[in-house]
Amino acid sequence: MRIVIGSDHAGWSLKAAVVDHIKLRGHDVIDVGGFSDTPVDFPDIAQMVTGEVLTGNAQRGIMVCGTGVGASIAANKIRGIRAAVCHDVHSAHQSVEHDDVNVMCLGAQIVGAWLATDLIDAFLSAEFSTDADFRRRVEKLNALEKGANG
Repeated sequence: MRIVIGSDHAGWSLKAAVVDHIKLRGHDVIDVGGFSDTPVDFPDIAQMVTGEVLTGNAQRGIMVCGTGVGASIAANKIRGIRAAVCHDVHSAHQSVEHDDVNVMCLGAQIVGAWLATDLIDAFLSAEFSTDADFRRRVEKLNALEKGANG
């Protein structure tokens, strides 16, 4: 699987361990930055990460910022993206299985490298369920995104 990863300056310290782990698991990595602790705005990184996912150049994306919240908000502004902050293994897996999440957001100030690797394993091993209830709900999310909310 090809994974795109991006971080702002607050997530940069965790990103190296995340990239190493993804490669160790046999996946290809597209790193869109940031590449240091020099301040960079997470909405800019979100645009690059989500662009790779939407074009099909990457199957999933991972964003790392201080808390994961800003990255998630920014990514979810992009049509076709379903991003989730995941700080526990259950959410990392279930967000894909039930909600077809394609971008996982991590908080470097919340999780360390050890937990991040478990979260990544859960996220990348999960598949969207074929259960009709979950498929119907994701279609309703897609309708909300297109403005059909009434």
